[in-house]
Formats: sequence, C-alpha cells, structure tokens
Amino acid sequence: MKYTITGDNLQFVNIQIESGETIKATAGAMRYMTGNVNMDTKMEGGFMKGLKRAVSGESLFLAKFRAEGGSGIVGFGGDAPGKIMDLDIGKGTWLVQKTGYLCSEESVDLDIAFQKKLGSIFFGGEGLIIEKLSGSGIAFIGACGDFNVVDLKPGEQYKVSTGNVVAWQESVKYDITATGSIKTSLFGGEGFFMTTLTGPGKIILQSMTLGHLAMALYPYLPKDNS
Repeated sequence: MKYTITGDNLQFVNIQIESGETIKATAGAMRYMTGNVNMDTKMEGGFMKGLKRAVSGESLFLAKFRAEGGSGIVGFGGDAPGKIMDLDIGKGTWLVQKTGYLCSEESVDLDIAFQKKLGSIFFGGEGLIIEKLSGSGIAFIGACGDFNVVDLKPGEQYKVSTGNVVAWQESVKYDITATGSIKTSLFGGEGFFMTTLTGPGKIILQSMTLGHLAMALYPYLPKDNS
C-alpha cells in the first residue's frame, strides 16, 4: 500500500492498493476510486463488534475496497474542515475520539474502549465511549481544525481544553481536572474542567472541535422568523 495526504483544510487520503490488497473504511468516507476497485460492505468482527461500533457513532458496517487486475486508487475524506493523519498501529495501540477513525489496512483492528473514570465520562468531552485501534498496519484518522502532535516524556503533562484531544497512545494517562478557582471557571472561557494527559506517549490535539465550528456558524444560519 502506498498513500499520499493532499489538500490543506479539506484533505484527501489517496491510497494506492495492489491487486489482492484490501482497505477498510467507515461507511461514507470514500470520495472516489478507480474502475478496477471493487467495494463491498461487511459487518466487521460479527454482530456484536458491529453493534459496539454503532454505539460509538460509527456505522454498523465497514466498507471494504479491493483492487483487481492491477493496482487501484481509492480516495477518502472527512465530513468537516480539518486534517487527516496516518498512524502506524504496529508501533502501539491508539485511542481515538469517537467517529475519528476514517480508514485503514485490513490488519488494523477497530474496537471501542470505555472511559475508566467518571470525570472523563461526564466532563471530558468524549463521553463514555472512545475508539481503539490495535493490531498492525496503517490507520488514518480525521478531525476538525488543524493538528498538533506532541510526544510527551515520562511524567510530562499537558492540560487541554475539553474536547480538543483527537487521539493518544495507550501509554498516555488520560484524566479530568478542575480548571482552577470558581472565578477562573466562570470567566476564563474554558469551563470547569480540563483534560489532563500524562506521558509517556504521543498525543494529537485539534485547534477546533465540531461543536466550536457549529457555534461559530450558528449566528449566520437562516432563521425562521415565524
């Protein structure tokens, strides 16, 4: 498999697959494919795994793309202005915000994980369920805004505005802490809680969330005067 990521804030991942190779993707992520690529949908991992994906916000089914009679190309894209990033899952498991998974090699296992602490569930911006990418191969994730990748040293901490964490390696400790004093919480603009990430491991942060984008656009949407 060969690939390029093109574009600026509305990116494509363009994947070249050889005859017999398979790429799997979340339903609706495909933007184009060459004529010799066949697409099929399957309930990857059986009904229970498909049901878990549905609970996390993904489709019950995954789309599969396979080239026949030579190499073919498939392009995938996200649903909002933002970035696409490749992750080498063979180097370690990643946890990703729900609906962050875009596509991957067939050897990547897509599952869901549950937040372990009540604070993370209610105040972390991602809810109870997050996506877990394990196994081997390359996976592609997408999210709103621009990305910043930080490689945390052991014990190093980043405090991040709620919802701005796209993904983190399994070795990173994820928790929720108070912003500060009541005055800071009320008037600082960040709310009462922040996400705390403690190394070692890589984290991926986004400059804008879908919620922030929706709120920024809301004043300009047509209103029903009636």
